[in-house]
Amino acid sequence: MKEKELELLSGSEIILRALEEENVDLVFGYPGGAVLPLYDAIYKSDKLRHILTRHEQGAGHAADGYARASGRTAVAIATSGPGATNLVTAIANAHMDSVPIVFITGQVARRYLGKQSFQEAAMVEIVRPITKYAVQVTDVEDLAYEIRKAFRLASTGRKGPVLIDVPKDVTVDKAYFDYPNEVSYKKDRWGEGEGKYRQVAELLKEARKPLIFVGGGAKDAGDEVREVAERLKAPVTYSLMGKGVLGDEHPLNIGMIGMHGTGAANYAVAECDVMLAVGVRFDDRETGDEANFATGARIIHLDIDRKEFNKNVRNTLSLHDDSAVGLFKLLKIIRDEEYSHQDHWIQQIAGWQEKHPLTYARSGAIKPQEVMEAINAASQGRAYVATDVGQHQMWAAQYIQVPSARHFITSGGLGTMGFGLPAAMGIQAALPEELVVAVAGDGGLQMNSQEMMTIRANNLPVKIVLVNNKSLGMVRQWQKLFFEERYSHTLFQEDDQPNFVMLAESYGIMSRRIEKREDLYAEMEKAFQAPGPQFIEVVTDDEENVFPMVPAGKPNDSMIFE
Repeated sequence: MKEKELELLSGSEIILRALEEENVDLVFGYPGGAVLPLYDAIYKSDKLRHILTRHEQGAGHAADGYARASGRTAVAIATSGPGATNLVTAIANAHMDSVPIVFITGQVARRYLGKQSFQEAAMVEIVRPITKYAVQVTDVEDLAYEIRKAFRLASTGRKGPVLIDVPKDVTVDKAYFDYPNEVSYKKDRWGEGEGKYRQVAELLKEARKPLIFVGGGAKDAGDEVREVAERLKAPVTYSLMGKGVLGDEHPLNIGMIGMHGTGAANYAVAECDVMLAVGVRFDDRETGDEANFATGARIIHLDIDRKEFNKNVRNTLSLHDDSAVGLFKLLKIIRDEEYSHQDHWIQQIAGWQEKHPLTYARSGAIKPQEVMEAINAASQGRAYVATDVGQHQMWAAQYIQVPSARHFITSGGLGTMGFGLPAAMGIQAALPEELVVAVAGDGGLQMNSQEMMTIRANNLPVKIVLVNNKSLGMVRQWQKLFFEERYSHTLFQEDDQPNFVMLAESYGIMSRRIEKREDLYAEMEKAFQAPGPQFIEVVTDDEENVFPMVPAGKPNDSMIFE
């Protein structure tokens, strides 16, 4: 057998060839001194598309949106020092929400390492707690191996970000390119046997008030969740990250759980006797007072990450398995069972839904909830929606309807303001033919508004909907309810804000401002049907609050409804 001939390549060329081997055709990034050789290689490449963002954080969040929407591992590049540290928020965001991204950062040359050299930052040490793996490659011979390892780690088990830090001189050094088929790393072994799932089946058979609770770890198990729910006739609730796992219009979907969950969902948690929790972290925003969470229930926790078991909430039974695989195993056991004894439970939940529907007063200024309903109408429920963080995020979760979990993309664990706009452009780059909507507040938009330039420069037809309530709304809501209306630095006066329409138009994006209720639906539809990127500012009621609401530290059934 003839041995393959190896090419002698520079470190920069090795990086690009390795990306090709991983079927990467698009990266997001921002150049700088330490990555000049890498960017020179990108300039010469005819196989790799690069999107220049206007800030490194934007590159990281765009990669995040790309990965979540496409299901592929994304790549973001930054130079050393401040370029690399500007990625930290995006890395932490991806880590909290389990998003597979390979971050490649430049570094000062090896002889300057550890000397507080110009634009040196100890990136490996900085990001080690918020990555699955972080490594500085100081030998060009190791570069291909480490890139392969990075992609394996990012995309297997519980997915997440990986960082590769490369000194500038390593990108210039040469080595023979030999991309390994296998790499050595600690694999997280998962997969439960049939016996465990028979125990689950028995618990579910005994249940009179079963409840399925799904999170972001179940985003690729939508079909299995639906089949299990329909077989059991069990209602389904979800975390913010689990929105869309079961279609919003499915009759067993009872809405989101937690701080701004529905009345029916939170009451169901308090009353259920068996909870099947799939791909969830039992985050404090979901559980409220964890000591009083589902106290009458036997909890079955299915998750691919064993570290989540019994971390916040005690489980009766832990299943270390992939969500889709685990539910498939369960389905094989319960397929022939009949579950009709829960009819009274469904009726009880229907009573809560009737008594505590999501509702709001349609009077006065445009309500933010109306904006979400207008988005539904204009998109016909088919849009990929990226949100920023704040009140609008909760209203979007409550009122926007999506067909799958990949259609609703938000910063769940970290709650990163400034996430929505760059995430939307990453989604659009991944899915150029799809309708992509960025929903932002007036606070969050200004944190990364420069990415409107990236959107226009790359002709990404993102529809940007700004919910302008002239405040940092979520913080203002807390100040109103719990701080005796002491609005400390949360209200924007008229001259505290830019003219958002002019701002968007300065970036070359067609814009409109909606102030009258009678214009809302028609103008939203016009914008969504128009070609190219569109900016829609909607001036909304600046006193509207998100309800229901569970005060911090209270049990989930201690909701405020108005």
